[in-house]
Amino acid sequence: MPVLSLPALLGALSLPFALQAAPPAAQPFDLAERTVVATFQGEGVQIYDCKAAPGGGASWTFREPIATLIENGKTVGRHFAGPRWELEDGSLLQGRMARGEPGASSNDIPLLKLDVVSNAGPRVGQGRLAGVTTIYRLHTRGGMLKGGCTTPGERLSVLYSADYVFAR
Repeated sequence: MPVLSLPALLGALSLPFALQAAPPAAQPFDLAERTVVATFQGEGVQIYDCKAAPGGGASWTFREPIATLIENGKTVGRHFAGPRWELEDGSLLQGRMARGEPGASSNDIPLLKLDVVSNAGPRVGQGRLAGVTTIYRLHTRGGMLKGGCTTPGERLSVLYSADYVFAR
């Protein structure tokens, strides 16, 4: 999986990239019990910082995601630190992890179930994400950073893709 330095991130995000979709798998969460409001393909990076470890050495620490949300080939929003999801219609959600499951391979970030803890933005209670109570990150590909770091302060970005399912 490609690893990008932060300066290379801007160039990478401006170019389309394709990560092969993960094969369909059984849903690890209670999605069948929910009403799906929207599903978007997320494409972007997982950003990691190299931090000094207690007792010496250094290790990679997850910092934040930066991803574009895509529906039918069109950009409809973004995903960023918080974790938050914001659509072009002004709807904005913040989530908190409720449960995680391993990705399909050791290169793939975990599958997640997140509870919505905030519905904000200029159109609170309106827009496509109105009424959403749960967000699922499914079919992840990439995003995991492997190996150790040696220079605290270093930052790397790893390409990933995932499906984000918004439900109530």
